[in-house]
Amino acid sequence: MTTTTDRPVAPRRRSRAAEPWAGPWRRYDIVKEFVVASVVVAVLTLVLAVVFSSPDEKPITLQAWAKAAPNDFVATAVSELDGQSGTANYGAPYTNTPDAGQKLGPLPLQRWGGVRAPVDTATDFVLGPLRAVPHDPALTAALTTYAAATPDRQNGWASTYADALSKAPDGDPAKVPADDYGPVPTLAGRLLDLATSGGLDGALTSEHTQFYASDYTKPLLFLADGSYLKDQARAQHLAGDQWGMMNETGNYPGQAWLWLYTFWYQIKPFSSSDNADALVWGLMALLSLLLALVPFIPGLRSIPRIIPVHRLIWRGYYRTQNRP
Repeated sequence: MTTTTDRPVAPRRRSRAAEPWAGPWRRYDIVKEFVVASVVVAVLTLVLAVVFSSPDEKPITLQAWAKAAPNDFVATAVSELDGQSGTANYGAPYTNTPDAGQKLGPLPLQRWGGVRAPVDTATDFVLGPLRAVPHDPALTAALTTYAAATPDRQNGWASTYADALSKAPDGDPAKVPADDYGPVPTLAGRLLDLATSGGLDGALTSEHTQFYASDYTKPLLFLADGSYLKDQARAQHLAGDQWGMMNETGNYPGQAWLWLYTFWYQIKPFSSSDNADALVWGLMALLSLLLALVPFIPGLRSIPRIIPVHRLIWRGYYRTQNRP
Protein backbone atom coordinates (compact mmCIF):
# COMPACT_ATOMS: atom_id res chain seq x y z
CA MET A 1 0.00 0.00 0.00
CA THR A 2 1.43 3.34 -0.99
CA THR A 3 0.53 6.79 0.12
CA THR A 4 1.22 10.07 -1.56
CA THR A 5 1.37 13.49 -0.06
CA ASP A 6 0.33 16.45 -2.13
CA ARG A 7 2.88 19.20 -1.66
CA PRO A 8 2.77 22.57 -3.35
CA VAL A 9 5.45 22.90 -6.00
CA ALA A 10 7.38 26.21 -5.77
CA PRO A 11 7.42 28.03 -9.07
CA ARG A 12 10.80 28.23 -10.77
CA ARG A 13 12.42 31.57 -10.60
CA ARG A 14 13.28 32.95 -13.96
CA SER A 15 16.59 34.73 -14.31
CA ARG A 16 16.32 38.40 -15.10
CA ALA A 17 19.04 37.95 -17.70
CA ALA A 18 16.81 35.49 -19.54
CA GLU A 19 13.85 37.85 -19.69
CA PRO A 20 13.32 39.77 -22.92
CA TRP A 21 14.29 43.44 -22.87
CA ALA A 22 11.22 45.64 -22.66
CA GLY A 23 12.95 49.00 -22.37
CA PRO A 24 13.85 51.54 -25.04
CA TRP A 25 16.40 50.84 -27.77
CA ARG A 26 19.12 53.20 -28.96
CA ARG A 27 21.62 52.94 -31.78
CA TYR A 28 25.19 52.39 -30.50
CA ASP A 29 28.28 53.02 -32.67
CA ILE A 30 31.27 51.32 -31.05
CA VAL A 31 33.67 52.53 -33.76
CA LYS A 32 32.69 56.14 -33.12
CA GLU A 33 33.16 55.68 -29.38
CA PHE A 34 36.62 54.18 -29.95
CA VAL A 35 37.72 57.07 -32.17
CA VAL A 36 36.41 59.71 -29.77
CA ALA A 37 37.99 58.01 -26.76
CA SER A 38 41.34 57.67 -28.57
CA VAL A 39 41.37 61.36 -29.52
CA VAL A 40 40.49 62.45 -25.98
CA VAL A 41 43.17 60.23 -24.44
CA ALA A 42 45.78 61.42 -26.96
CA VAL A 43 45.03 65.09 -26.29
CA LEU A 44 45.09 64.57 -22.52
CA THR A 45 48.38 62.69 -22.80
CA LEU A 46 50.01 65.49 -24.78
CA VAL A 47 48.73 68.22 -22.46
CA LEU A 48 49.76 66.39 -19.30
CA ALA A 49 53.16 65.53 -20.80
CA VAL A 50 53.79 69.21 -21.53
CA VAL A 51 52.71 70.29 -18.04
CA PHE A 52 54.16 67.52 -15.88
CA SER A 53 57.00 65.97 -17.90
CA SER A 54 60.63 66.09 -16.79
CA PRO A 55 62.91 68.76 -18.25
CA ASP A 56 64.97 67.69 -21.24
CA GLU A 57 68.45 68.10 -19.78
CA LYS A 58 71.39 67.63 -22.10
CA PRO A 59 73.61 64.64 -21.29
CA ILE A 60 76.85 65.35 -19.44
CA THR A 61 79.75 64.20 -21.58
CA LEU A 62 83.51 64.20 -21.12
CA GLN A 63 83.65 66.98 -23.69
CA ALA A 64 81.20 69.13 -21.72
CA TRP A 65 83.17 68.45 -18.55
CA ALA A 66 86.50 69.37 -20.14
CA LYS A 67 85.09 72.64 -21.47
CA ALA A 68 83.20 73.66 -18.33
CA ALA A 69 85.75 72.60 -15.68
CA PRO A 70 89.18 71.97 -17.29
CA ASN A 71 91.06 72.22 -13.99
CA ASP A 72 88.88 69.55 -12.40
CA PHE A 73 89.34 67.37 -15.46
CA VAL A 74 93.14 67.59 -15.30
CA ALA A 75 93.19 66.86 -11.56
CA THR A 76 90.98 63.82 -12.10
CA ALA A 77 93.16 62.55 -14.96
CA VAL A 78 96.22 62.77 -12.70
CA SER A 79 94.40 60.86 -9.95
CA GLU A 80 93.69 58.10 -12.47
CA LEU A 81 97.43 57.90 -13.20
CA ASP A 82 98.56 57.66 -9.57
CA GLY A 83 95.77 55.24 -8.61
CA GLN A 84 94.09 57.54 -6.07
CA SER A 85 90.74 58.03 -7.83
CA GLY A 86 87.48 56.61 -6.62
CA THR A 87 87.34 54.00 -9.37
CA ALA A 88 90.92 52.86 -8.72
CA ASN A 89 90.03 52.08 -5.11
CA TYR A 90 86.42 51.00 -5.59
CA GLY A 91 87.00 47.28 -5.60
CA ALA A 92 84.72 44.76 -7.29
CA PRO A 93 83.43 44.65 -9.95
CA TYR A 94 86.07 47.02 -11.39
CA THR A 95 89.31 46.56 -9.45
CA ASN A 96 90.79 43.84 -7.29
CA THR A 97 91.40 46.06 -4.26
CA PRO A 98 91.85 44.19 -0.94
CA ASP A 99 89.33 45.06 1.78
CA ALA A 100 87.45 47.38 -0.60
CA GLY A 101 83.73 47.09 -1.13
CA GLN A 102 80.61 47.29 0.97
CA LYS A 103 79.76 44.75 3.61
CA LEU A 104 76.64 43.63 5.42
CA GLY A 105 78.07 42.98 8.86
CA PRO A 106 80.87 40.45 8.32
CA LEU A 107 79.59 39.48 4.86
CA PRO A 108 81.66 41.05 2.03
CA LEU A 109 78.81 41.18 -0.47
CA GLN A 110 80.62 43.33 -3.02
CA ARG A 111 83.73 41.16 -3.09
CA TRP A 112 81.65 38.01 -3.49
CA GLY A 113 80.57 39.24 -6.91
CA GLY A 114 84.17 39.33 -8.13
CA VAL A 115 85.82 41.57 -10.70
CA ARG A 116 83.39 41.30 -13.63
CA ALA A 117 84.33 44.51 -15.50
CA PRO A 118 88.06 45.03 -14.89
CA VAL A 119 89.28 48.62 -15.17
CA ASP A 120 92.88 49.84 -15.11
CA THR A 121 92.32 53.57 -14.62
CA ALA A 122 95.75 54.69 -15.84
CA THR A 123 95.63 52.60 -19.02
CA ASP A 124 91.92 52.72 -19.81
CA PHE A 125 91.25 56.40 -19.04
CA VAL A 126 94.54 58.11 -19.90
CA LEU A 127 97.31 56.15 -21.61
CA GLY A 128 95.18 54.02 -23.93
CA PRO A 129 93.25 56.91 -25.54
CA LEU A 130 96.44 58.99 -25.84
CA ARG A 131 98.28 56.21 -27.67
CA ALA A 132 95.67 56.43 -30.42
CA VAL A 133 96.35 60.14 -31.06
CA PRO A 134 98.35 60.42 -34.33
CA HIS A 135 101.03 62.90 -35.46
CA ASP A 136 102.00 64.35 -32.08
CA PRO A 137 105.77 63.97 -31.47
CA ALA A 138 105.66 65.61 -28.02
CA LEU A 139 102.92 63.25 -26.88
CA THR A 140 104.73 60.22 -28.30
CA ALA A 141 107.89 61.20 -26.43
CA ALA A 142 105.94 61.68 -23.20
CA LEU A 143 104.29 58.26 -23.54
CA THR A 144 107.65 56.63 -24.24
CA THR A 145 109.26 58.27 -21.19
CA TYR A 146 106.36 57.28 -18.96
CA ALA A 147 106.34 53.67 -20.20
CA ALA A 148 110.10 53.32 -19.67
CA ALA A 149 109.90 54.40 -16.01
CA THR A 150 109.33 52.03 -13.11
CA PRO A 151 105.86 51.93 -11.49
CA ASP A 152 107.24 53.68 -8.41
CA ARG A 153 108.67 56.44 -10.57
CA GLN A 154 105.40 56.81 -12.45
CA ASN A 155 103.42 57.08 -9.21
CA GLY A 156 105.97 59.53 -7.84
CA TRP A 157 105.57 61.86 -10.83
CA ALA A 158 101.77 61.67 -10.70
CA SER A 159 101.54 62.10 -6.91
CA THR A 160 103.88 65.10 -6.92
CA TYR A 161 101.90 66.75 -9.70
CA ALA A 162 98.59 65.98 -7.96
CA ASP A 163 99.83 67.64 -4.76
CA ALA A 164 101.01 70.67 -6.72
CA LEU A 165 97.64 70.97 -8.46
CA SER A 166 95.77 70.83 -5.14
CA LYS A 167 97.88 73.75 -3.83
CA ALA A 168 97.74 75.86 -7.01
CA PRO A 169 95.20 78.75 -7.11
CA ASP A 170 91.91 77.31 -8.43
CA GLY A 171 93.79 74.12 -9.27
CA ASP A 172 95.04 75.81 -12.45
CA PRO A 173 97.81 73.75 -14.15
CA ALA A 174 99.29 76.99 -15.52
CA LYS A 175 99.96 78.17 -11.94
CA VAL A 176 101.73 75.03 -10.75
CA PRO A 177 105.34 75.75 -9.68
CA ALA A 178 108.17 74.02 -11.49
CA ASP A 179 109.23 70.62 -10.15
CA ASP A 180 110.03 67.11 -11.31
CA TYR A 181 106.68 65.94 -12.65
CA GLY A 182 108.13 63.92 -15.52
CA PRO A 183 105.83 63.63 -18.54
CA VAL A 184 102.64 63.78 -16.43
CA PRO A 185 101.78 67.46 -17.22
CA THR A 186 102.10 66.73 -20.94
CA LEU A 187 99.91 63.62 -20.69
CA ALA A 188 97.23 65.42 -18.68
CA GLY A 189 97.28 68.43 -21.03
CA ARG A 190 96.96 66.30 -24.15
CA LEU A 191 94.12 64.29 -22.59
CA LEU A 192 92.33 67.57 -21.89
CA ASP A 193 92.76 68.55 -25.56
CA LEU A 194 91.43 65.16 -26.65
CA ALA A 195 88.40 65.47 -24.36
CA THR A 196 87.69 69.05 -25.47
CA SER A 197 87.59 67.92 -29.09
CA GLY A 198 85.10 65.16 -28.23
CA GLY A 199 87.54 62.39 -29.09
CA LEU A 200 87.79 60.97 -25.58
CA ASP A 201 84.05 60.19 -25.46
CA GLY A 202 84.43 58.08 -28.57
CA ALA A 203 87.68 56.48 -27.40
CA LEU A 204 86.17 55.21 -24.16
CA THR A 205 83.04 53.77 -25.79
CA SER A 206 84.64 52.15 -28.87
CA GLU A 207 87.17 49.85 -27.22
CA HIS A 208 85.11 46.73 -27.87
CA THR A 209 84.57 44.91 -31.10
CA GLN A 210 80.83 45.31 -31.40
CA PHE A 211 79.51 47.49 -34.22
CA TYR A 212 77.33 49.64 -31.97
CA ALA A 213 79.20 51.38 -29.15
CA SER A 214 76.71 51.40 -26.28
CA ASP A 215 78.86 50.57 -23.24
CA TYR A 216 79.21 53.84 -21.31
CA THR A 217 80.69 52.27 -18.18
CA LYS A 218 84.15 53.80 -18.51
CA PRO A 219 83.03 57.35 -19.41
CA LEU A 220 80.63 57.30 -16.46
CA LEU A 221 83.30 56.04 -14.07
CA PHE A 222 85.72 58.72 -15.26
CA LEU A 223 83.04 61.39 -14.82
CA ALA A 224 82.16 60.13 -11.35
CA ASP A 225 85.79 60.41 -10.21
CA GLY A 226 85.74 64.18 -10.70
CA SER A 227 83.85 66.92 -8.89
CA TYR A 228 81.94 68.25 -11.91
CA LEU A 229 79.29 65.52 -12.01
CA LYS A 230 78.71 65.78 -8.24
CA ASP A 231 78.33 69.56 -8.49
CA GLN A 232 75.79 69.22 -11.30
CA ALA A 233 73.82 66.63 -9.32
CA ARG A 234 73.71 68.82 -6.22
CA ALA A 235 72.61 71.82 -8.28
CA GLN A 236 69.67 69.73 -9.51
CA HIS A 237 68.87 68.48 -5.96
CA LEU A 238 69.92 64.94 -6.82
CA ALA A 239 72.53 64.35 -4.13
CA GLY A 240 72.00 61.54 -1.66
CA ASP A 241 71.19 63.89 1.23
CA GLN A 242 68.68 65.66 -1.04
CA TRP A 243 66.58 62.50 -1.57
CA GLY A 244 68.27 62.20 -4.95
CA MET A 245 67.36 58.53 -5.43
CA MET A 246 63.70 59.43 -5.90
CA ASN A 247 64.01 62.97 -7.34
CA GLU A 248 64.14 64.06 -10.93
CA THR A 249 65.97 67.16 -12.10
CA GLY A 250 64.65 70.47 -10.87
CA ASN A 251 61.56 70.52 -8.69
CA TYR A 252 59.93 67.43 -10.14
CA PRO A 253 58.98 64.73 -7.62
CA GLY A 254 60.27 61.72 -9.54
CA GLN A 255 59.57 58.17 -8.44
CA ALA A 256 57.69 58.86 -5.20
CA TRP A 257 57.25 55.13 -4.54
CA LEU A 258 61.00 55.03 -3.73
CA TRP A 259 60.57 57.25 -0.67
CA LEU A 260 60.77 54.35 1.77
CA TYR A 261 64.03 53.15 0.24
CA THR A 262 65.73 56.54 0.05
CA PHE A 263 64.41 57.60 3.46
CA TRP A 264 67.01 55.47 5.23
CA TYR A 265 69.87 57.33 3.52
CA GLN A 266 68.82 60.53 5.32
CA ILE A 267 69.20 59.19 8.88
CA LYS A 268 71.98 57.69 10.94
CA PRO A 269 73.67 55.26 10.97
CA PHE A 270 73.04 54.90 7.23
CA SER A 271 73.82 58.51 6.30
CA SER A 272 77.31 58.32 7.81
CA SER A 273 78.23 54.74 6.89
CA ASP A 274 80.51 53.63 4.07
CA ASN A 275 78.32 50.53 3.80
CA ALA A 276 75.07 52.45 3.42
CA ASP A 277 74.00 50.70 0.22
CA ALA A 278 74.48 47.23 1.69
CA LEU A 279 72.85 48.18 4.99
CA VAL A 280 69.80 49.76 3.33
CA TRP A 281 69.47 46.79 0.99
CA GLY A 282 69.58 44.39 3.93
CA LEU A 283 67.02 46.40 5.89
CA MET A 284 64.63 46.60 2.93
CA ALA A 285 65.00 42.87 2.33
CA LEU A 286 64.09 42.24 5.98
CA LEU A 287 61.09 44.59 5.83
CA SER A 288 59.90 42.95 2.60
CA LEU A 289 60.16 39.52 4.24
CA LEU A 290 58.18 40.73 7.26
CA LEU A 291 55.51 42.12 4.96
CA ALA A 292 55.21 38.80 3.16
CA LEU A 293 54.97 36.90 6.47
CA VAL A 294 52.41 39.19 8.15
CA PRO A 295 49.63 36.54 7.98
CA PHE A 296 51.86 34.06 9.85
CA ILE A 297 53.38 36.23 12.58
CA PRO A 298 51.39 36.15 15.84
CA GLY A 299 50.65 39.58 17.21
CA LEU A 300 51.58 41.32 13.99
CA ARG A 301 48.74 39.67 12.11
CA SER A 302 46.33 40.88 14.81
CA ILE A 303 47.07 44.57 14.27
CA PRO A 304 44.19 45.06 11.77
CA ARG A 305 41.77 43.62 14.35
CA ILE A 306 43.19 45.70 17.19
CA ILE A 307 43.43 48.89 15.11
CA PRO A 308 40.51 48.56 12.66
CA VAL A 309 41.52 51.24 10.19
CA HIS A 310 39.99 49.14 7.44
CA ARG A 311 36.55 49.57 8.99
CA LEU A 312 36.95 53.32 8.68
CA ILE A 313 37.94 53.02 5.03
CA TRP A 314 35.10 50.61 4.22
CA ARG A 315 32.60 52.21 6.61
CA GLY A 316 29.87 52.22 3.95
CA TYR A 317 30.10 48.46 3.59
CA TYR A 318 30.15 47.78 7.31
CA ARG A 319 27.23 50.17 7.81
CA THR A 320 25.05 48.06 5.53
CA GLN A 321 26.26 44.81 7.12
CA ASN A 322 25.29 45.98 10.60
CA ARG A 323 21.70 46.68 9.57
CA PRO A 324 19.14 44.10 10.72
